[in-house]
Amino acid sequence: MASLYQRSQALDAMRGITLALMIVVNMSISETLSYGPLLHASWHGLTLTDLVFPSFLFVVGSAMSFSLPHYQGLGLATVLTKIVRRTAVLFLCGFALYWFPFFGFGADGGLHLLPLSEARILGVLQRIALCWGLACLCLHVCSSRTVLVLCGLILLGNWWVQASFGDYSLAGNAALKLDTWLLGPAHMYRGEGIPFDPEGLLGTLPAMVNVLAGYYAGRLVRALGASYEAIAKLMMAGAICQASALAWHGGFPINKKLWTSSYVLCGIGVDVMVLALLLYLIDRLGVRRWAYFFEVFGRNTLFLYLFAEVLMSVLWLVQIGPQPLFMWIYTRGFQFWAGDKNGSLAFALFLMLGCWALGYWMDRRRIYVKV
Repeated sequence: MASLYQRSQALDAMRGITLALMIVVNMSISETLSYGPLLHASWHGLTLTDLVFPSFLFVVGSAMSFSLPHYQGLGLATVLTKIVRRTAVLFLCGFALYWFPFFGFGADGGLHLLPLSEARILGVLQRIALCWGLACLCLHVCSSRTVLVLCGLILLGNWWVQASFGDYSLAGNAALKLDTWLLGPAHMYRGEGIPFDPEGLLGTLPAMVNVLAGYYAGRLVRALGASYEAIAKLMMAGAICQASALAWHGGFPINKKLWTSSYVLCGIGVDVMVLALLLYLIDRLGVRRWAYFFEVFGRNTLFLYLFAEVLMSVLWLVQIGPQPLFMWIYTRGFQFWAGDKNGSLAFALFLMLGCWALGYWMDRRRIYVKV
């Protein structure tokens, strides 16, 4: 086995699996028209959907294990410039995604710019940007031991802050209080019945731990490849994280919307075990023909994610009679023959495959969009 494993097809496939699943769950319609695993837990607890975002952060971190070595030898000012520039671009892409379509019709019937005073500031891509930037900075200026100690302090500190400055309810949690004070209700997500942002500021630091875990998992794979040693270490780390999460759940419940520390450990535990399984199947046994499907997603991850989100927004904004185009296609193209939930799943898979077709076309022409 080479001392430095340059590329792992398992890591590429895991990134693609995560994006494919993210597109499917984002296209799910409602509690009554979608299967439970494709919906978020109402508050405490966990579904398959609740594992998608931390897994996305994990694979962002694993990709960093290949990109960060290029920063070695560069001056601190140059590295900071690169980190700030990429963080800002990702954050602004996320902000623009929520502000889209930028214009709307006012009471006078005229077309007006949508007010920035009501635009959501934080969100999924914004959290990815902040976590990536903070993780890069930590890894560049700190030793591995310092980073690991910092991760422990962040998880314990998150527990202390949330227990000391609020409770674990939707209306009384510390994350809500912080975002309301700093951002204001007009700039927060309003899909929970009250202004509350599941991608708020308080959860950003513990979410960074998911990125850092992905980085160290990727670095292990680079060093040991698909050896039994690497697979065993990943499985043991996953078991420890899962056991710790379950033990912590009694005092600090697993909750995606609060991004609790027990939730962080649970997500990391699942991700490293999935990575170990993929390493064994793809890189060690060579069962890899199916993996190319997901590699297509992994090669243009950011572009395809943005495309899927814009596509979904357009489908909901365009009206066909009394219905949004999204529901019109669902009812006429899928619900009538597959039923409510099967039709919703079939429609989500259809849209995911449409995004894959675009990714396949780009991959065949070697078009890769990077930030």
